[in-house]
Amino acid sequence: MPDSLPASPSAMPPARPPAGGAAGRTVAAQPVRFRGGGFTVKRHGWAALAAFAALLAVWEGVSRLGLASPLFLPPPSAVGRALAGMVADGSLWLNLKASLARIAVGWVLGTLGGMLVGFAMGIFSTARAVGVPLVSAFFPIPKIALLPLFILWFGIGEPSKFATIGFGVFFPTVIATYSAIDSVPRNLIRMAQSFGLPWGAILRSIVLPGALPGILAGFRITASIALILVVAAEMIGAEYGIGAFVLMAGNLMQTDTLLAGVLVLSLMGLAIGTVLSLLERRLLNWR
Repeated sequence: MPDSLPASPSAMPPARPPAGGAAGRTVAAQPVRFRGGGFTVKRHGWAALAAFAALLAVWEGVSRLGLASPLFLPPPSAVGRALAGMVADGSLWLNLKASLARIAVGWVLGTLGGMLVGFAMGIFSTARAVGVPLVSAFFPIPKIALLPLFILWFGIGEPSKFATIGFGVFFPTVIATYSAIDSVPRNLIRMAQSFGLPWGAILRSIVLPGALPGILAGFRITASIALILVVAAEMIGAEYGIGAFVLMAGNLMQTDTLLAGVLVLSLMGLAIGTVLSLLERRLLNWR
C-alpha cells in the first residue's frame, strides 16, 4: 500500500499565471496616481468674484423687494451712487490720502520695532525671559483706550494717531516674529553649527528664511489691526480720514454715504491683502 495518495484535482491550489503572461502585463500597465502634491494651493480667482456677485445680488434683491428699509439698509446701487459722488467732489481722495498716510507711518514704526524685539526674543534667552512676560502683560490692553493718553503726550495731531497704530501693531509683530523664529527646525541649526557655519550666516541662511512665512502671516494680521485702529483714532479726533468721514455720515443719517465709506475701507483691506500676497509669492517662491 503506498505511503500517500495523489491529491484530487479539486484540492490542488490554482495554477499561477506566468510572470510574463497577459495578467502580469495588465497589472504593470496600470497608471499609478500621483500622491505627492503636498497640499498645493490652486488659484480660483473666479470663486471670489462669484461670491461677491451673489452677495450683492441678494442685497439688492432684499432692498428692491422692500424687505429692508432703504434708511437702514440702502441697496448697493445707492451706495454706488454715493461712492461716485465722493469721487466726483474729491472728498474720497482727500480722506483716503489722510488714512493711508497714517496707516503707512504707524504700521512701519510698529512693524520695525516689533521685528527687532521679536528677533531678540527668538534668539537670545535673556531677551526671551524678559520679553515674554512684558508682552503678555501689555498685549491685551485695548490700544484705542490709550489714545487719550497719547493725545496728552503727543498732542491732538498726527503723532498721537501714529503712536496708537504703532503700539497696536507692535505686540502682534513681536509675537509673530518670536513664534516664527522659535518654530525653525533645530536640527537644521545644529547641522549648520556642526559644519562650522558662522553665527551670522546661520541667521541669514537658515533662521530668516525658515521664519519668513510666519512673519509674513503676522503682517496680514497687523495690517488689519492698523486699519481698524486708524478708523477708531480718526473718529475720536481728526478732520479728514475715512473714519472721520464715516462718523460724519452716521451723524447726518446718510446711510448710503456711510456704507460707501465702509466699502472704501473694505477695498483698502482687499488692496493691502493683495499686496501682501504678491510679497509672499515673491519672497517665498522657494517653497
